[in-house]
Amino acid sequence: MSKRYAIIVAGGTGSRMKSQIPKQFLEINGVPVIVKTMQQFLYFDSKIEMIISVHKDYMTLMNDLIQLYFSSYQIKIVGGGATRFQSVKNGLTLIEYLSAVVAIHDAARPYVSIETIERCYKTAEQLGNAVPVIQVNESLRQVNGNINKAVNRNQFKIVQTPQCFKAELLQKAFLQTESDLFTDDASVVESYGISINLVEGNPENIKITTPADLKN
Repeated sequence: MSKRYAIIVAGGTGSRMKSQIPKQFLEINGVPVIVKTMQQFLYFDSKIEMIISVHKDYMTLMNDLIQLYFSSYQIKIVGGGATRFQSVKNGLTLIEYLSAVVAIHDAARPYVSIETIERCYKTAEQLGNAVPVIQVNESLRQVNGNINKAVNRNQFKIVQTPQCFKAELLQKAFLQTESDLFTDDASVVESYGISINLVEGNPENIKITTPADLKN
């Protein structure tokens, strides 16, 4: 089994939540969202080395949460960047083993299942990368200006995290110049010329974005 890292991306300020603090620090049943997210990875493998890429204004708060909930684990903090690409790149500077498998996960996805995490790590260990997806259950229409048409939803998937990659591959892919086309980590690696392996995600693994999401 390869050494495992998890980079938890928590660089956002949560403006769409209309809250004074970022969404990852809001609470679900008295526990911060980011703590629940981190706990899922540690339930899967207590030896995972975790790196939290967090906005500079919330590094003290993050340190306090680590001391409160995770004092006996190997968890490091790095300053987040202005974009997801930069936040992940900052996290990669703390990866010491190029043969390791690195999971990159949104801090605001606390409902990721242990099974999804396991599928992602194990597939990446075998094939070099793995990205969880779920089926599209709604009808889709393609819109181009004033013209729209129905499309086959079976040809599309909804992409989730954690997205897992061999560390050496990530290090090389993130040397590329940042692009607006980089909407997630898989798009960065794909731009480097690597095919992406899809695995089954879990429908509950939503990204908390609005206040309504906290009710799920």
